[in-house]
Amino acid sequence: MKICVTATAGDLNAQVDPRFGRSQYFVFVDSDTMAFEAMANEAIAAPGGAGIQAAQVVLNKGASAVISGDIGPNALQVLSTAGVKITTGAYGTVKEAIEMYKSGKLGEAGASTVSAHAGMGATAPGGGFGMGMGGGRGGGRGQGMGLGMQQAVPSQPQPQAPQAPITPRTKEEELEELSNMANRLEKDLEEVKKRLEELRK
Repeated sequence: MKICVTATAGDLNAQVDPRFGRSQYFVFVDSDTMAFEAMANEAIAAPGGAGIQAAQVVLNKGASAVISGDIGPNALQVLSTAGVKITTGAYGTVKEAIEMYKSGKLGEAGASTVSAHAGMGATAPGGGFGMGMGGGRGGGRGQGMGLGMQQAVPSQPQPQAPQAPITPRTKEEELEELSNMANRLEKDLEEVKKRLEELRK
């Protein structure tokens, strides 16, 4: 099984990068042999839509599962629709995350488990606090983790992805984007309420 792990560097001993769309590297690991291939995330400098671009890379590489700290709703939807298993709340090294995945210690996220992206943190190990990873445009509905996030990662010089020119958006484009975001949030909230009702029965 080919698993994609978000990482701060391109090897099995690198720390898991808590972000998906803005992860520094993707490490694709064969869970049976632990053979791996690493690639720098070219979407890291994208002005927007980094999660969807990153999800496309994962699909192109044929990964069956993704392990990350947290994953935004857009990338989650793209990957879930394609049948990729998504696991959040990972920490430690890439190798440790793969071991935790294989032994069933990581929680699986999916289109129905939107609570993981509503900043509730109820499903997270340790119950912790919301670690919103948004780039300032409302995308950071963090999953409370409370574990492993405080580890200091030694800073290593990373190859910089080419910076895409940022084109100013028109008022109409921004209105449309915010309107779409509001609709997605309403839908997510409905899912959360529905799930709460189910759990209270």
